[in-house]
Amino acid sequence: MNARGRQSRGDSASGIEALDGDAPVAPGDPEHGPRAARGLAGLGAMLICIASGVAVGIMGTMAHRMGASANLPYGLVVALLIVALSTWCARSFAGVAGLGLHLLASSAMAWGMAVYNPGGGALTPIGFGGQVPYFSEHAGYMWLLGMLLIQIALLMCPRRWFLPSHTPRAAEGEVRP
Repeated sequence: MNARGRQSRGDSASGIEALDGDAPVAPGDPEHGPRAARGLAGLGAMLICIASGVAVGIMGTMAHRMGASANLPYGLVVALLIVALSTWCARSFAGVAGLGLHLLASSAMAWGMAVYNPGGGALTPIGFGGQVPYFSEHAGYMWLLGMLLIQIALLMCPRRWFLPSHTPRAAEGEVRP
């Protein structure tokens, strides 16, 4: 019997244990790893993903225009890098659902700030004419569409890219959820 009161079978010396009807569980399995033990695999992880998405949307919207007037868009590069890192963290921390919530929160914040500004100014100026540098005119498009493309690209990446490096890989022919 194990801690859950279920009959267990397996090799206790190797740390691999199988519960009735379950596949063997390795010690580093993400379903039974440190996040699940801390209780952050559920609502807490999702709330963290939403909060980081909101923060990324705000920071990126404020930063994406730095250097655009000099045709050196370092703010756009930094903003998109922050989106990529935060999205990777959301996916590795809470899976596809966490990434989806991060995508929704960051997009809603960035697009909301681009469309609505109570002061009347534009935080994400898009498509104006005149003699302006290329990045001054297009940085807003690149920010709003780039953040969506980065997050969608990370959504389509294989799950193993987001697992801890110490997680054992499935043996040939073994299927893991």
